Amino acid sequence: MSNHFTGLSLGPPLGDQRLDLCDLYAFLSPSDPSRTAIILNMNPTADALHPDAIYRLNIDNDGDFLTDIAFSYVFSEPVDGKQTVDVYLAKGEESRSAEAVGTKIIENAAVSFGPEPNVTRASDIAFFAGSRSDAFFFDYDGIKNLFDTSGGRNFTALHLGGTSPWTGVDSNTEANVFSTAIELPTSELGRGELGIWGRCSVREDGKLLHVDRAGHPSVSSFFNTDDTKEEYNASEPVNDRERWTPMFVHLLGHTGGYTEDEARAAIADHRLLPDMLYFDPAKPAQYPNGRVFTDDVINHRLSFLSKGDIPPDGLSPHTDTLDAFPYLGTPHPSTN
Repeated sequence: MSNHFTGLSLGPPLGDQRLDLCDLYAFLSPSDPSRTAIILNMNPTADALHPDAIYRLNIDNDGDFLTDIAFSYVFSEPVDGKQTVDVYLAKGEESRSAEAVGTKIIENAAVSFGPEPNVTRASDIAFFAGSRSDAFFFDYDGIKNLFDTSGGRNFTALHLGGTSPWTGVDSNTEANVFSTAIELPTSELGRGELGIWGRCSVREDGKLLHVDRAGHPSVSSFFNTDDTKEEYNASEPVNDRERWTPMFVHLLGHTGGYTEDEARAAIADHRLLPDMLYFDPAKPAQYPNGRVFTDDVINHRLSFLSKGDIPPDGLSPHTDTLDAFPYLGTPHPSTN
């Protein structure tokens, strides 16, 4: 839940966990390297999603930071513990619409809330939606040891003590998440590097509000405050460099002692802005090229923030992921 892990006082978008985007992954299928899988997780309670929301995967395949391919997921009103989902595919100019537009490639697919994943296929596209075991691993108490969170402050006030902050405890070993997974021939996504980002929008009083987005893991979590998070979530990657570079530079000066020139160079070198998950299918998937379940993205981000001063947390990836689609493991039994 690297994107869900955010400021203490802000909470989920509009106070609704169903609208909370958690993690984004992109990698080649382990069994068929001609296919790409993209997973967008949301709702850390792992129950039904919002029926008035549009959950969107945006893909830029020509490097202009504008969407060229969009998959939109629209969920039905849940009834008696059941829910269905429609999947729309839009390309070109149409893919930049905020609405769920394009061709409806999957209709009324059953959402999975039990151990067996319901995989729906449309031609050469495989799709899944439902509760799964969360693959994200992190030491929450250790992170709190690193940041001044008094008064509900966000995770932006870093302080380094003389002892290791880490507890060695993975806070997410029994966590579930609502997952959407899609897999298709890589050739259908274009040639070369992809820029991928997720968006959640919800209709209120007839207006579609953009309430969350996900690109790089944990960037929004550690770089935003309560004052900026809502604007950040409503904005689009194409405007990121102009709007957010000064704020990122300012934060890096505080957390890692970066000079302005160093911060700007680091942001450019790490390609933090625009905030998209970049994936070149011709190269092995490992963050920052795509993202796989074994990537320790918290170590990566905290090392960047501190200019290498924060030691690794020592945690190991989860072992319950699958080699076959939808890749995330069987959900843990409910503790409710």
